[in-house]
Amino acid sequence: MHDWKSELEALLAETMEFTKSLKIERSTPEVRKVVEPHELSFPDYGGSERDEIRKRVESFKVHQERFMREREQHAESLLRRIRPITTP
Repeated sequence: MHDWKSELEALLAETMEFTKSLKIERSTPEVRKVVEPHELSFPDYGGSERDEIRKRVESFKVHQERFMREREQHAESLLRRIRPITTP
């Protein structure tokens, strides 16, 4: 029974040494713009349905591009943080 206690203590000591050797770079979170109510666009029921669909599709594409950019930036920041740890 004494064996597992010494192995546990050795593992804890090794883990503590490993965590002390890590150099983690913290980045500040990106500030996002809050949309004010007067900046929102409301459906224009006086125009044609085709124009309304076109506007909604364009708006959707803009949101998708923003989400894709944010995902890529997040992935790149993770890789930058992980790269020093994983490279020999």
